[in-house]
Amino acid sequence: MAEPFAHESVLLDAVAGVLAGCRRVLDGTAGGGGHARCLAAAGASIYAIDRDPHAVAAARAALGPAATVRQLDFADAADDPEICAFGPDGVLIDLGLSSPQIDDVQRGFTFRPGAPLDMRMSAGTGMTAADWLNTAPADELARAFQEFGDEPRARRLAGEIARRRERAMLAVSDDLVNAIRAVLGPRSGPTDFARLFQAVRIVVNGELERLAAALPALRDLVAPGGVLAVISYHSGEDRIVKHAFREWARACICPPEQPRCTCRGRRLGTVLTGRAVQPSEAEITVNPRSRSARLRAFRKAAD
Repeated sequence: MAEPFAHESVLLDAVAGVLAGCRRVLDGTAGGGGHARCLAAAGASIYAIDRDPHAVAAARAALGPAATVRQLDFADAADDPEICAFGPDGVLIDLGLSSPQIDDVQRGFTFRPGAPLDMRMSAGTGMTAADWLNTAPADELARAFQEFGDEPRARRLAGEIARRRERAMLAVSDDLVNAIRAVLGPRSGPTDFARLFQAVRIVVNGELERLAAALPALRDLVAPGGVLAVISYHSGEDRIVKHAFREWARACICPPEQPRCTCRGRRLGTVLTGRAVQPSEAEITVNPRSRSARLRAFRKAAD
């Protein structure tokens, strides 16, 4: 749901390119409405959704009558009667945070001092980051920091958090930052905080599970010959998208040792991005938050 990148962006141009010719586009992560506005300007009818009510309000203000905007999780889009009736031939999912989400300290996505440990995409419902950090077993904390934060000292960090919460519950960003510094040392800084806060956010919002479940449903939702495009910001997200698109493009997914094909026996479509499209150095300089973005796209078979 991150906003589009700088003017003349490689990624924004790539989004427009892979969705060129789509007449009805579902923007599954509306954010501030930036991508939807660009696609509408190219002539597409837009149906924009977001699970974040603040993002929905921002998208409505930005898009006006140019798009239908509703609060809905993209993971539920394929089961929604209105969206099925809309019949998208293009679907775009941008898995990043928008700048307003990051910049609003009360949403708790930032490691700036005094921010509450919230991090909920749904803005007010469900488990908060503080809930998880204060109640999850140490093994669960360690697994998340290792898998989603690429942290080699994940077990030590989990133990440090478990010790600290016995004295006082973690409540604000400073509490988690101080735990990280206690393990990683005084030279740890924003890059470390960003990846470990991101790991917590991924858990709190069930992001990888939602993505893995939603991709085949969105593939089935898009019209024959249509396009599913995904912008990811974490290696785990990108891996899920890459593997799904590659499998769908294979005619046979039977085990190699199996003597006779018993699977679907046909390709479900074609991968449009041989390698993930990444931002240019120039746009990373203008917008550092774009540095980890990866775009992949898949065209569904026409038959």
